[in-house]
Amino acid sequence: MNGLHLPNGAYKPATISSLPLALIVELRPKQWTKNLLLFAAPLFAFRPMTVENWTKVIWGFVIFCLLSGVVYIINDVIDLEKDRQHPDKKSRPMAACILNPRLGLGFGIFLLCVTMSSSWRLGVYFLSIAITYFMINLFYSYFFKNIVLIDVLLIATGFVLRALAGAVLIDGRITPLWLALFLAISKRRSEFHLLQENKGSHRKVLDQYSVEFLDQMNNVVATSAIISYSLFTAAPGHSVYLMLTIPIVIYGIFRYLYLIHSEGKGGKPEDVLLEDKPILFAVVLFVILVILIECFMKI
Repeated sequence: MNGLHLPNGAYKPATISSLPLALIVELRPKQWTKNLLLFAAPLFAFRPMTVENWTKVIWGFVIFCLLSGVVYIINDVIDLEKDRQHPDKKSRPMAACILNPRLGLGFGIFLLCVTMSSSWRLGVYFLSIAITYFMINLFYSYFFKNIVLIDVLLIATGFVLRALAGAVLIDGRITPLWLALFLAISKRRSEFHLLQENKGSHRKVLDQYSVEFLDQMNNVVATSAIISYSLFTAAPGHSVYLMLTIPIVIYGIFRYLYLIHSEGKGGKPEDVLLEDKPILFAVVLFVILVILIECFMKI
């Protein structure tokens, strides 16, 4: 926790006017797109959704945005010195010496209290998932991020818990989430490419991986994701027309693999979703098609 012991004058404190912006940036709002997974269960509910259901899911989305922000703050405090060596992360408020880590951590503790009390209002199951999500990420930041394979499994678990949180709010079920593991492995593969020779100085676990091993894992998981989703569309209770979405899923996965291997991207799913037009088009088309099938083609 070196970030908590900065010498006086080691950082350039944000002014009163810029402090709110620094705190918001530290919450990484761009990464909140990951929390859209809470809407996966409502999207595939294939039953009428009440206003109360949608209100719960939207509120759950807000809670997870703030809770994930707390996780990011803690992670940035722990990795402060390493982030300063990273080509992208060095611009974060604490790493850039704009936000005092003590102030950032205090803000995170305040948000943690707010999110947990709000989670309790959404039910004990949602609260349990929120606590599990926070504790897993806490242990990941302190211990498991440097343990090979365990690190990607815990990253994937974060995606799964988001989807599960949305499901418990509507008493629904979640779709097969091999895609979560695919995104986690892709993150490591992209970091491996981005950091090159200095990868171990920022994240020790990268020294234990090889490009070949990461590529093999990604190929296995990508194939499993496609197969499991295809079987999901054919499961009893689903419209046969849901199979029309399979080509879109295949294209999205292949496009992501292309970005990883040909353009060195993919480490930040939120950037890919917002900046890569083919991926964004595929996601929008997928959502529209699922809604149309749910509303008009329930056969």
